[in-house]
Amino acid sequence: MRKMKLYMDTVVDIQVVMAKSKEETEEKINRAFRAFQKVEQACSRFSATSELMRACQIIGTPVVISPFLFEPLMFAIEMAKLTDGLFDPTVGKVMEEHGFNRHYLTGDTIESPSADSVSYHDIVLDKGTHTLTLKKPLVIDLGAVAKGFAIDLAANELKEFAGFVVNAGGDLFASGVDEKGNPWKIGIQHPCQKDEIMDTIEISNEAICTSGSYERRSPNNPDLHHLMDPNTKRSPNELISCSVIAPFAMMADAFSTASFLLGANKGKRLIEEQDMKGLLIKSELQIVRAGGI
Repeated sequence: MRKMKLYMDTVVDIQVVMAKSKEETEEKINRAFRAFQKVEQACSRFSATSELMRACQIIGTPVVISPFLFEPLMFAIEMAKLTDGLFDPTVGKVMEEHGFNRHYLTGDTIESPSADSVSYHDIVLDKGTHTLTLKKPLVIDLGAVAKGFAIDLAANELKEFAGFVVNAGGDLFASGVDEKGNPWKIGIQHPCQKDEIMDTIEISNEAICTSGSYERRSPNNPDLHHLMDPNTKRSPNELISCSVIAPFAMMADAFSTASFLLGANKGKRLIEEQDMKGLLIKSELQIVRAGGI
């Protein structure tokens, strides 16, 4: 069974190898889709009414936040620590300034207050109370973790099936085997030719996520894309695409972004230090393989 819906500005495609009744299978798939809805309502930077943007309006006071926001934000902060701030969830205002502030459904734009100099150090999370405290006005961007987190939650709803794929615009988790009993074959999109495949891999019980410069460009400056270095406030261009294979989609999502920002050599090293696999494509279309992929 296969169903598709639109969330997070991307088509979410869920495919299940059926071993249950049609009704039970549909209910499980619908529960998986609801995971995307909950994460979008919690983590969207493009809606003033999301849990994230409402929390960003409160400075200096602890705010209790739901697990749908707390968990991806905590992971993003850990990634910021690991990369010495190159991966930084406080890059949201920079994204707004470069035109990445339009809601994909309504077309409405959002402009938020922010201090001039901010970093992940200005975010305080308390695991005991599940609270978020902001030291300064800032805009949190969870674009590099939220979709992966939603994929993982959706996958958890489908874990009883012998095989399934949760695919959110090319970022996906593939479990078990396909209808023929084989590992899932996943194509890596050619970054310059939309309808062509650059490479094909086989995965089972793993996630693969890709960060690339070829799809989302700044409407204000065509030299910039949605992957921003928080230090320079510019987009690095050594790589054109970076795909990471990891046990969970949120990991693959975050590490593909971090590796892209680091560039080919440091990105490859980061992937291999974490015992993951990756495929990095340079701007001249040279492929760099990491982790024995």
